[in-house]
Amino acid sequence: METAVLTISDGCHQGEREDLSGAALRQEIEGRGWSVSDWAVVPDEVDSIRGRLQLWLDRPEIDLIVSTGGTGLSPRDVTPEAVAPLLDKEAPGLAELMRLRGLEKTDFAALSRSLAGVTGSKLILCLPGSPKGAVESLQAVAKLIPHAVDIAQGRTRHK
Repeated sequence: METAVLTISDGCHQGEREDLSGAALRQEIEGRGWSVSDWAVVPDEVDSIRGRLQLWLDRPEIDLIVSTGGTGLSPRDVTPEAVAPLLDKEAPGLAELMRLRGLEKTDFAALSRSLAGVTGSKLILCLPGSPKGAVESLQAVAKLIPHAVDIAQGRTRHK
């Protein structure tokens, strides 16, 4: 599975902070045997987020796009607002499962506005910005991702 990882963070984009979440996600993804085809860091700006996503949506080899950051409640957290209009279909169960598994570890997971859905043939997951929260959210849905991608890509035959 070909994956792209997008870190959404003003501080990382400006070089004030190291991109620990993106690095942690890349490690988790590669540990699952999936490939990271591309990764990028953008500021917490709707146009920057959509611009990068659109580049990846136009690349046929990418199956999964995972973002980290911008899913909280601060005024600069705009990832769901940037991504939602790009989705053809929302997958609320994936976001609910990420929050549910997060709530087993911390009440702060209730504050996450994580989002999941499909655009064209690509699955998009918007994960929290902390390394731990991002990785745990991905782990919560990881076993469902290959099947979700198969369905999004029209491979719907049951074996």
